[in-house]
Amino acid sequence: MAFRTLISTAALASHLDDPAFAIVDCRAKLDDLAWGAREHAAAHIPGAVYADLTHDLSGPKTGTNGRHPLPDPLALAQTFGRFGISSGVQVVAYDQENGMFASRLWWLLRWLGHDAVAVLDGGFKKWTAEGRPTGSGETHRAPRAFSGSPRADMAVDVQTVASRAGAAGPRLVDARAPERYRGDTEPIDKVGGHIPGAKNHFFQWNLDEQGLFRTPEELRAKIAASVGDVPADQIICYCGSGVTACHNLLAFEHAGLSGAKLYAGSWSEWSADSARPVEKG
Repeated sequence: MAFRTLISTAALASHLDDPAFAIVDCRAKLDDLAWGAREHAAAHIPGAVYADLTHDLSGPKTGTNGRHPLPDPLALAQTFGRFGISSGVQVVAYDQENGMFASRLWWLLRWLGHDAVAVLDGGFKKWTAEGRPTGSGETHRAPRAFSGSPRADMAVDVQTVASRAGAAGPRLVDARAPERYRGDTEPIDKVGGHIPGAKNHFFQWNLDEQGLFRTPEELRAKIAASVGDVPADQIICYCGSGVTACHNLLAFEHAGLSGAKLYAGSWSEWSADSARPVEKG
């Protein structure tokens, strides 16, 4: 059975020696770009390779295309091959705890057509809290030939978003914290606020008090409270730079709400052009 949204620590532990499983460490900190690699070298789940958010899971920045643009598909396919991923391989992505970075890898693999990928629920924090084994140093898997191409219906560009901004009905969903969505504060980008017409569903609302993903039933209720009665395939998710929006997309999928799309450029791209409208409150 393939894992396509989440996987538990217990389930992963039973597959540590399974050659058909590829584990990818996605730990990162936005204010310390070298932190994840340091943490991986110090301790990681045995066999896990490290994926760098900036170099592996993002493309080159131009100053106007957002802080974490989508990688070139051919370059991304080569990265996945370097991680030892190919058809028939079950991928498990994890980060420090809540899945915000691991969900980016989850979405990118699905974008290139690889559905057998799941995020470790509770991440490395839960794994170590349970006393499970770890390794250290640098890990490599034997490279494989990864073949895939982008699914055009999974992502939208800024022009598409502009055509939806302010339209009737909640079609755009912002994953940032409420205070950033409202424009009360903006610690990263130059302008505060949100894309006109967007609704707010903070990605942390997908998690329970233990930091684990809520049940599908709970997620559906939470999402409905934030977004309203809108078919998932009419929803575009965004955040600051296209990372935590993937957490919402994972939650949608785990809740059985398939078809929502990613605006990868997100607020960092939208707000880079002063001619684009901004809504606050």
